[in-house]
Amino acid sequence: MGLSEFWENNMGQKISPSEPEEEAGVATAEQGVVLLDGPNGVAIAMTPQAAEETGRRLVAAAQEAASQGNAEAHPS
Repeated sequence: MGLSEFWENNMGQKISPSEPEEEAGVATAEQGVVLLDGPNGVAIAMTPQAAEETGRRLVAAAQEAASQGNAEAHPS
């Protein structure tokens, strides 16, 4: 099964699966808010509850992706 040229996220944005990001984001806590700074200027502020749920979902998705095979092995 091949990858489609683009995926569309739940906000209608097109995402290219051909080059997954290898740089991890950096999370910090300031004044009761969790800030996540990612590559390419990606930044988001979340409540602690939203950050916890996001963390759980990221771990679950990472485990599923790892079981599907090495990201470096997919065609780009």
